[in-house]
Amino acid sequence: MTQTSENVTWLTQEAYNQLKAELEHLSGPARTEIAGKIAAAREEGDLRENGGYHAAKEEQGKQELRVRQLTQLLENAKVGEAPAADGVVAPGMVVTIAFDGDEDDTLDFLLASREYASSDIETYSPQSPLGSGVNGKKVGEDAQYELPNGRLASVKILKAEPYQG
Repeated sequence: MTQTSENVTWLTQEAYNQLKAELEHLSGPARTEIAGKIAAAREEGDLRENGGYHAAKEEQGKQELRVRQLTQLLENAKVGEAPAADGVVAPGMVVTIAFDGDEDDTLDFLLASREYASSDIETYSPQSPLGSGVNGKKVGEDAQYELPNGRLASVKILKAEPYQG
């Protein structure tokens, strides 16, 4: 999954289906549930001092923001195939890197949009400094990216495999 400068987000069919299911849940049952919580809290009386009401309204705001994000994302989504297992780093791949040539100091991460983030593996966006540094590199190649302090860091690509999530 990746985003281009035209706001198109490339998704695998699996990712598209997961995000669509989340949107349907938030737009349907979850929306009804939060409306019920707000109505119940409203019946408790004075809204100025009603913590349950304010918490439910805050939850509703977060939920509606997520609905808008998912709607926009899915409207601009293009469904495609998972990346090829050809050893070239691309969005949708699990990448293993070694820092500064030390093959004992490694990091495995998913190169993908934050929308596809999983609790199983750390996710880096293709637009992040590390993500843009490794994107398009081949296994065995070195890549550089800029650290927050402005210095460059080097990593070696050890492995790049399609995410099986």
